[in-house]
Parts: sequence; structure tokens; C-alpha cells
Amino acid sequence: MHKARIAIIGGGCAGLSAAIALAKQGWSVSLFEASSELGGRARSIAFTNAAGSTYLDNGQHILIGAYKSTLQLLNTLGLSEKQAFLRLPFSLRMQGPGHCLLRLNTASYLPTPLAMLLGLLACRGLSFSERIAGIGMMTRMALKGYQLDHDLPLASFLQEQNQSANAIQQLWEPISLAALNTPIQAASTQVFLNVLKDTMASSAWSSLRKNSDFLLAKQDLSKLIGRPASAYLRQHGVRIKLKQRITGISKSDLGYRLNGVEEAAVYSHVVLATAPHNASQLMVGLSELHAEHMALASFDYQPIVTVYLQYPTHTKLRLPMIGLSNGLGQWVFDRGQICQQHGLLAVVISGTGSHQTLPQAQLAEAVMAQLKLAFPKLSSPLWHKVIAEKRATYACTPDLTRPPPQTALPNFYLAGDYCYADYPATIEGAVRSGLICAELIQASHKVG
Repeated sequence: MHKARIAIIGGGCAGLSAAIALAKQGWSVSLFEASSELGGRARSIAFTNAAGSTYLDNGQHILIGAYKSTLQLLNTLGLSEKQAFLRLPFSLRMQGPGHCLLRLNTASYLPTPLAMLLGLLACRGLSFSERIAGIGMMTRMALKGYQLDHDLPLASFLQEQNQSANAIQQLWEPISLAALNTPIQAASTQVFLNVLKDTMASSAWSSLRKNSDFLLAKQDLSKLIGRPASAYLRQHGVRIKLKQRITGISKSDLGYRLNGVEEAAVYSHVVLATAPHNASQLMVGLSELHAEHMALASFDYQPIVTVYLQYPTHTKLRLPMIGLSNGLGQWVFDRGQICQQHGLLAVVISGTGSHQTLPQAQLAEAVMAQLKLAFPKLSSPLWHKVIAEKRATYACTPDLTRPPPQTALPNFYLAGDYCYADYPATIEGAVRSGLICAELIQASHKVG
């Protein structure tokens, strides 16, 4: 057991991955979380109405096969991929009023890059010239290693690459919103390409482990992440402090003290793993972190709204995940096919838009009407629930200044999806940032 004492502030995916990695190495760790359970944004909430009780995820998270660190984390917690996720080959179906507007399927028996190119070539809903333009863009980006000379908004980049308005609306924009949760007029092209690179750059001839596959959680998120993580950490001696909101951090020659907790402990190391706006506030008073504080204080944020609609249990869509056009909703997920919540549809609206001005009841009505146009055989829903996260993710804009995990303060680290600069706000980015903090602490111990 190491003599050092580590405080991890924040029990989301970043803080959990750091705590798990450090606990495995025998460090003395205390984990502080302001809410009543672990998991951060990747959690479920209990919803009760006259029809009964159920658990609804706080947003519909999509992972891809390239997210190896998240899969390894869950494996450490005792969950196999087969237990945790429904794996779907990369495909895109955009549904308009009563009919399919676009369908892109990739062949599972081909390596990812070739499967994607052939999928584009056979894509229904794009003209032949639009398909060729898409293939040309993908080929040029692959030859450049998916790197730009300078970052720019994705909408501008796509126009420079001769992508038509139809291709942008039906193909690239839905993919970008799902990946970056930022409107393409403001989204970083380089980060979008980073995701494409990890998704498409594999050359392995395996249909079982394709990086481009979609992974959809088969269990509610609290069961998938927060609860098994809590059990694992307690078994490995981590002190978990729930409902402990840290109000400030002070330093001395002996280490760091946390304001807002009952104990007057001094910690040799701190991993600050809260959301960026909270992290910025906790840096006040630590003059060495002025640059990090100013960077995070300048972040803008993007909302995510999930509209849950419970239909009769026999209701089933053609696919577990379908894109939506001509309305507020962008994606609809059939929770019956994904996690046995039969008849429950989850409609996701990512980023800013006109939906933010609508009362929740009116927003739900608009989404119901959109679904009825897209799927005329749908009956009326039995109930609905709107879950809105106003600051679900930071806005992933070009050349965004994102502080690294290691700070100017000795033994003080930052963990969060915003620290992993290659990725947008994803579970994988959060997990990787936490692992980096654990590696830095272990390395500093060896040096010391």
C-alpha cells in the first residue's frame, strides 16, 4: 500500500476510471461525489406514474467498437461486452414522413474502410454523384491520416469537400450530432475526423470486433456503470463519500485540503474529475491554475433532450436505432429491442435549437406528431417523459483550448472528457482521461 493519500473529486466515468486504476495499484483513495450515486451523466432515474415504475437513462448513450478503454473498464467490473451491449454493424437509416429517405449499410465481412466505401457506393437516398463525392472525401482524409492543416467548422469543411446539401442533411449532420453533440455550423472538423479515424481506420478482417460497430447499452446505465463500480471500489478499499459537495480546495506544504467535507484530512494528490464548469469554480484560489480556470470558464455548452414515449408493448420499429428527418427529433431508439423495455421509444434531440423554447408537454406533442408521420402505423403513446440536460456536453468547437490532465500544480490532476483532446464529450474520452491521471500518479511515485 502506498503512503500517499489521493482525493478524487467527482464520481463520473473519469473519476471512476482513475479510482479503479489506482485501487488496483494499491493506492489509498477517497472518492467524493456530490450526488447520491456514482456514474455522473451516465446514470438512470426512477420514473413512476399511474402505469407503474421504470428506470429511464439520463440520455441515450451510443458507444462504438473503437472505445476499447470503456470496454476494458466494464470487463474489470465483471461485465462482458455481450452482457453489457447490443452490438450493431455500422448502418444509417434516415426516416422521413412515411418512408425511408436514406439507407447506408456496411458489409460485416469486409474490413472497415472498404465496408464503408462500398456502403457509400450503394447508399440509397443519395444520387450517384453525391455518393462519389462522399467516397472521394473519405479517401482524401484517409490519405492525409485524417489530419487538417487548420481546424474549421464542419459545415464549412463539408462544403469545401463538395458535399451537397442533401448529403450533409441526411448523412454527415446526423453522424456529427451523434458524435459531437454540436451543430455542424460550430463543430470542430478535426475532432470529427479523429472519431472517423478511430472508427474507420482498422484494417482487420474481423466481423466480430469492428471499430465502426454501434454499441447500445442493454441495461440501464446505473446498473451498467455506477453500481458495479461502487461495489468494485468498496471491495478494493476505496472510501466512497456520496452527497459530499466539495466547495473549495486549498493547498499547503503538506498537501491539499478539501472544503465542504467533515473530515480535516490532508491529501497528497488530487484528481479533479467534475464537469468543466464545476472544475473551473473549484480552481478559484489556486493561482497556479489560472490558465486552466480561464480556459474552462470560456467553455460553451450544448443540451441534450430525450423524449421517452411508452407505446403498447407489441410496438416494434424496423431497427433498434433510426435517424429522423423533417422534425425536432434526430434519432429514435427502440428500447424494447435494446434492453427489453418493450414499446418504449426514446427520441433524442442533440444541440441547441428551437425545441428549447417549447414547454415539455408541447415538445412531447411535437415529437409524437413527427413519429406518427415517420411511422404511420404507430398508435398513441400511453405516457411520455421528457429529460432535459441543459449542459449535457461542452460545445466541441474548432481549436478549443482544452487543458491536459497534468497541471502546473504538483500532484494535482484534471480528469474529464474535456481533457482528452482527441475526442469530443464521450464516455470513452472520460475513461481515457482518468486512466491518464492514474498513470501520471504512478509515474510520479516511481520518480520520487
